[in-house]
Amino acid sequence: MTNSSLPEVPDDFTGRIVLGIDPGTQVVGYGAVVDRKDGPVLLAAGVLRAPAKEAVPQRLGYLARELEVLIARLKPSVIVVEEAFCGKNIQSALRIGEARGVALAAAARFGSEIVQYPPAVAKRSVVGHGAADKQHVARMVAKALHLAEPPDSLDATDALALALTYLNRAASLGTLLP
Repeated sequence: MTNSSLPEVPDDFTGRIVLGIDPGTQVVGYGAVVDRKDGPVLLAAGVLRAPAKEAVPQRLGYLARELEVLIARLKPSVIVVEEAFCGKNIQSALRIGEARGVALAAAARFGSEIVQYPPAVAKRSVVGHGAADKQHVARMVAKALHLAEPPDSLDATDALALALTYLNRAASLGTLLP
């Protein structure tokens, strides 16, 4: 889904929208859900793809602009960004950190509540254990949202898992909408 085909949430919408963001310097996954009494409902999911041939600063600039448009259209009250984790490649971890900074700055400029979870926390919340693979996460996200099939991108399903984690934790604390 491109930003131009995203739904635009009306300014007077009073429901809680939670937007999950799975940051990267080439691909950013996003997934937005609406918090309803009868369970979360998918609002939008997809990826933002930066031009692969561009240098990292230009890709980050592109992603920053696209994230700002995405956030302005979806009007989330909560934005959940995946926390960085350090794998074997330190350069990859640094790049993820740069992308996280872009996502956090876009969220802060919009004024939404910002929450961060490590990938293992989202996996544990959605699947039941923190070592689940991406395909298992995708299947459980589809089940939680009553979708026939998961969204096409594993980056989008990872982002949806972050949004669902926020709602799962809110439910356990009794902070869901009345």
